[in-house]
Amino acid sequence: MNSQPSTRRTFLRGTIAGAAGIATLPTWAKTIGANDDVRVAVIGFNGRGGGHIGSLLAIKGVRLVALCDVDDKVMAKQVASLAKKGIEVKQYKDFRDCCADKDIDAITIATPNHSHTLIAMTGIANGKHVYVEKPVSHNMWEGRKLLDAALIAEKKGIVVQHGMQRRSDLGWAAASEYLKSGQIGKTNLSRGINYKARKSIGKVSAPVQPDANGRIVGTFRDTGGKPQIVDLDYKLWSAPRPVAPVQREQMHYDWHWQWAYGNGDIGNQGPHQLDVARWMLGNPGLPKRVMSFGGRWGYDDDGQTANNQMAYFEYPEGAPMLFDNRGLPLKDMNWTKGAEPVYRINGKTSAPRIGNVVHCEGGYIAESKAYDNEGKTIQKFEILEGPNHMKNFIESVRAGKLVNSNLHVSHGFHAAALSQMANVSFRLGKKLSNDEIKERLSNSKAAQETLEHFIANLEANQIDTKAQQAAVGPWLDFDPVSEKFIGEFADEANKMAQDEYAAGFELPQIS
Repeated sequence: MNSQPSTRRTFLRGTIAGAAGIATLPTWAKTIGANDDVRVAVIGFNGRGGGHIGSLLAIKGVRLVALCDVDDKVMAKQVASLAKKGIEVKQYKDFRDCCADKDIDAITIATPNHSHTLIAMTGIANGKHVYVEKPVSHNMWEGRKLLDAALIAEKKGIVVQHGMQRRSDLGWAAASEYLKSGQIGKTNLSRGINYKARKSIGKVSAPVQPDANGRIVGTFRDTGGKPQIVDLDYKLWSAPRPVAPVQREQMHYDWHWQWAYGNGDIGNQGPHQLDVARWMLGNPGLPKRVMSFGGRWGYDDDGQTANNQMAYFEYPEGAPMLFDNRGLPLKDMNWTKGAEPVYRINGKTSAPRIGNVVHCEGGYIAESKAYDNEGKTIQKFEILEGPNHMKNFIESVRAGKLVNSNLHVSHGFHAAALSQMANVSFRLGKKLSNDEIKERLSNSKAAQETLEHFIANLEANQIDTKAQQAAVGPWLDFDPVSEKFIGEFADEANKMAQDEYAAGFELPQIS
């Protein structure tokens, strides 16, 4: 790469690196012709990004031209796999170099949460079409920065799409229209559920320090518990967070449960269900109040986020939202596959363990079906989890605009922000008794009933909730217009709604 400061690439890198720099979208950003291949780079592919690669290779007219990952072992494995298919790709370690490559039309991002916004905005600054996985941001402040950048970009034909597949699902679109028709009456509550077992991530005797070159080289464990050799540029992996020692047994994935990099399960699986819950309410803005409580029960490990957590959101108008996350098994800390708790709607119908329920006056919708209040099926929806979501992105790239407004990154911003609002309340919380939590939820019978089920699940796992009380956040008032917390806890909450950015990895300012 030419290192002279007068080159356009170096200029873009310089503007991206400086907090005060303004990155003007390059003139060479363009819509792809109908007969031209869409040249795509995948950034981060040790997990979800592997699915991106598979989806892209299956779409006619798409050419995978580059890969970017900070882990040399991960890169070598994927390059070898593609070579067997006759596919050669450029290899990048630094996302900035990848985004600056003029031979790339679009990027997809599946790195850890903390780098989603930085890489997405770097792509936008370089005129790239961007597909960014959920959550599109790690905190509320940067989420708004990304949305503002996307709104500027779309005026110039640059597409920015979120990675929440349900927004491409015709079944959920049909469910939304069914609710609007009023056939089962007024909506009383929109509920998101995530009952997904999460075992302990272990506890290291001492953190792993990067070497003098900022690399992490060593043996960690993989998701199956087996030894895994890791060789990566840790400064780039950490960006935009300042470099800190690795405090976990598993380098990859378990960052989800540490605040500097992840958002817990409410910000991992949660955005999918929070997005649908908001969609079924007609896509309102952010709520006027939020309260969340939870804890990390059942084990002592290096995780920091809650494994069981509940959040309640109140809107200026319309029905409230509730999110219920359980990471422990059904009972007795028995981790047998499939032994998660089950929520029963009206005490009868089993709700999905991961999914959505919309409670209405005359019945309810639970995933693919609408029921009356007696639990009788009255309508079905074909829900396929949006198999054409990536294809929709490519079609939007060709068109120079989104082919479906449901794919707009604004929905990604709102879904991520809902989880982040809940986490701000939770992290400001203090230990309270179950009765005090019930009193805090006194304005919602549904929330109190869910609390009872929540407590029962903990006690079924032999957890003494009197001795191990939940951390209960305050009710946080919020101004949906300014997107700022207001009221008694505003200063602490607004400070927690933004992260620290390491020098050289500040967000670009885009015009």
